[in-house]
Amino acid sequence: MRPLVVLAPTLVALALAASGCTWVHMAPGASAVRVIPAGAAPAGCEQRGEIAVSVKGKIGFYERNPLRVREELETLARNEGPGLQADTLQPMTEPQDGEQRFLAWRCRK
Repeated sequence: MRPLVVLAPTLVALALAASGCTWVHMAPGASAVRVIPAGAAPAGCEQRGEIAVSVKGKIGFYERNPLRVREELETLARNEGPGLQADTLQPMTEPQDGEQRFLAWRCRK
């Protein structure tokens, strides 16, 4: 019975820690990539491609904070922007099951 007593607080601590942690960090150059709202194509921009990103939306029985998942998806997409020579991203879809797609644009000359 003793291992279960030790395991329960550990699981609670892990769940609390996971809810506040950001597991995705901004890559060099990604902070210059902006995210614009979904909708019409931005004027005067050249499309550079599409980006598909995913994170864990659920860990075991624990459902992660949807805002945190959205932020991590955006950060992952921004990390891909410089590789496509894109400075602007636009979501194609809403996040679903920890996945999201973005259009990549180059707007600044």
